[in-house]
Amino acid sequence: MSGNESYLKNFRVGEKVVSPGRTITEADIVMFAGISGDWTELHTNAEYMKDSPFGQRIAHGMLTLSVASGLALRATLTPRLEVLAFLGMDKVRFTAPVFIGDTIKVESEVIEARPSKSRPGAGILKFRNVVKNQRNEVVAEYETALMVSI
Repeated sequence: MSGNESYLKNFRVGEKVVSPGRTITEADIVMFAGISGDWTELHTNAEYMKDSPFGQRIAHGMLTLSVASGLALRATLTPRLEVLAFLGMDKVRFTAPVFIGDTIKVESEVIEARPSKSRPGAGILKFRNVVKNQRNEVVAEYETALMVSI
């Protein structure tokens, strides 16, 4: 077994890790609206949202995914990942709203670990990610593929 294959054996299909949590703030929503240009009232108009089915503003789905992506990289994996490229995201689903004050965390499961066919010294890791709030409710799910140094 080469050193590269040995490294990838550390990531077993089915292995799960959980990230630390992070609380979504009003500042997060306002900054994300400014960066993305998405000033939809759903996210930025408290008065408008009082009479909505949610009763309050909700975080942008893409904000939730962005925060989740960062949290997933903070999950305790051994060995630590040296990410070379973010290859993609699939099967994205938003299953519940994220509100200001919610704390989210990510549960990541290894679903594939293999050497890269196109880049020597690199591997491909794929993860199934489940984002949960402080009540352990699933708010989003997605799969990611990363190219990592091996």
